[in-house]
Amino acid sequence: MKRIFIMIAVTFAFVAGFSGCGGTEKERKEEVEPMQLSGNPSVLMKTTLGDIVIELDREHAPITVDNFLEYVDSEFYNGTIFHRVIENFMIQGGGFTADMKQKSTSKPIKNEADNGLKNLRGTIAMARTQVVNSATSQFFINVVDNESLNFRGPTPPEYGYAVFGKVIDGMDVVDAIRVVPTTTVPPHRDVPREPVVIEKVSVITPNE
Repeated sequence: MKRIFIMIAVTFAFVAGFSGCGGTEKERKEEVEPMQLSGNPSVLMKTTLGDIVIELDREHAPITVDNFLEYVDSEFYNGTIFHRVIENFMIQGGGFTADMKQKSTSKPIKNEADNGLKNLRGTIAMARTQVVNSATSQFFINVVDNESLNFRGPTPPEYGYAVFGKVIDGMDVVDAIRVVPTTTVPPHRDVPREPVVIEKVSVITPNE
């Protein structure tokens, strides 16, 4: 079984303790600025710890947004969990069930990390393996500014992780998820002891 993961995150988390990749305590606690709702698709992510509203950026990440919405429309995310939580880095979900079984996905998509969007606190981006164009269903929400995950060049180590939207409501829920106790479920680390379940993800309109 191949685990989707954030390559740079692994390097910092287990070798250097994320030195230099997170923001200050003030930056981690302050709310993200709301995005302007201008007709972009938005989704409501209902979790066992509360609701998160995410505005998707189709202008800058059309392939990624359409891929994400296909999983939403097929109800793929319903019943999946946030299976990887690192308090001062990110929360990752969208690929495993509560019993840590990985779900089958569609084909990988092109990595749009070079779209100009940055991995800032509150943004949502695609998780992947060390292969640049390997993202499928799994995503992560940045809980601090993670400059090390941004596009820096065309080579695989530099390519980064594609941001495709931003949390516009529910960062308090994201912050609640980021501090849940975690454990190891071999071979997976940083797994919440009590599953944080994504009960349902659905498309909403900007005025909802």
